[in-house]
Amino acid sequence: MKKFFEWMEKYFVPIAARIGSQRHLVAIRDGFVTIMPLIIAGSFAVLINNLPWEAYQNFMNSVLPANWKDFGGVIYDGSFTIMSILIVATIAYHLAKGYDKDGVGAAVISIGSFFILYPKTPMQLADNLGFNSNYLGSTGLFIAIIVALVATEIYVRLVGNPKLVIKMPDGVPPAVSRSFAGLLPSIIVLVIAGALRMMFVAIGIDNVFESLFLTIQKPLEGLVGSFGGMLILILFQQLLWFFGIHGSNIIAPIVNAVLLPLTLANTTALQNGQIPQNIVNSQFLDSYVNMGGSGTTIALLIAIFIVGRRSKQEMMIAKLGIAPACFNINEPVIFGMPLVLNPVYFIPFILAPLASASIAYGLTLIGFVPAVSIVANWVTPPILGAVISTGSLTGGLVALICLAVSVLIYIPFVVISSRKALEVEGL
Repeated sequence: MKKFFEWMEKYFVPIAARIGSQRHLVAIRDGFVTIMPLIIAGSFAVLINNLPWEAYQNFMNSVLPANWKDFGGVIYDGSFTIMSILIVATIAYHLAKGYDKDGVGAAVISIGSFFILYPKTPMQLADNLGFNSNYLGSTGLFIAIIVALVATEIYVRLVGNPKLVIKMPDGVPPAVSRSFAGLLPSIIVLVIAGALRMMFVAIGIDNVFESLFLTIQKPLEGLVGSFGGMLILILFQQLLWFFGIHGSNIIAPIVNAVLLPLTLANTTALQNGQIPQNIVNSQFLDSYVNMGGSGTTIALLIAIFIVGRRSKQEMMIAKLGIAPACFNINEPVIFGMPLVLNPVYFIPFILAPLASASIAYGLTLIGFVPAVSIVANWVTPPILGAVISTGSLTGGLVALICLAVSVLIYIPFVVISSRKALEVEGL
């Protein structure tokens, strides 16, 4: 075990640290974080419209107008339906700011490039702007990310080039000067986007959105969204945390780019009166796996309260950490216990979330609980988050089962750790 830790510290940790600070991955993560309020608002609108309790539906139908669900529908349209547009803008903004360049300018140009590549409808309108909304939502997220990254990369390399700056006379407002400073770079980016569209059409790809969705995004969703893919992702996250690297931030680009669309697809299915099909998705991890934070660490605190009371050190950490853990914040436990590079807790820290994921997956697969379909804020307390995300009390029951199993996994290791702590404390 010691050699394994030494090897990981020497080779794995430095690479993971570089990945975690990589500018483009940070921009993707921050871009999704920026639009999270809209995602949550849209999710709750769908939940309110589609709570599967007959008494609730009858009550709402009796006290509200017949079209009361239209209210939630328009909120859905203002969030989920335009998801790709929002992501293009926010990722481009954060990436440009990472270069200390004009974030708003990059966002505007990226949106323009996105719509240049956007497929037109078969029935062209007179102004040549006709298109459907099929790829404005989660289906277009993958190409939205690509467009934002590529368009912004080109833009930030061109803007500020003295040969491409149109100088304005003195006295011109600063906003106007900045606009003209980015004029030629903006034109170049849009020309490149237009040339790419014409190239795709020339080689027979009339709909690059659909082509990329079928060849890249869907296979990735199938791979990462599978049971095995989920376990590998969780294992990777826990290993990062164990070595002191923020695992959740590292895997956030993967979760947001690949697993979040699966959550949104479930939400859309629920909105349309269909049965959600994706068991594994981004919210599944928050509802059943990351209870109390990565590692299902609220289970560790409960285990300490049960069998680790004699250790003053661990009890102090447990008392300090239980309140944040109720809102899925576990840095006090990760770094205060500490769990980082703690060989005693290495096995349960890895095993508990894997067990929780397996239990929740199996119970969803057999139909005991509906698939997770609603995005709940990540600070929603454990169990309650599962109730909200599934729209069912059985979701809370499954989360409770996962939590109980995790507590049982942690208990033997808490006993071992407490004995060691008591020896140090001289008791």
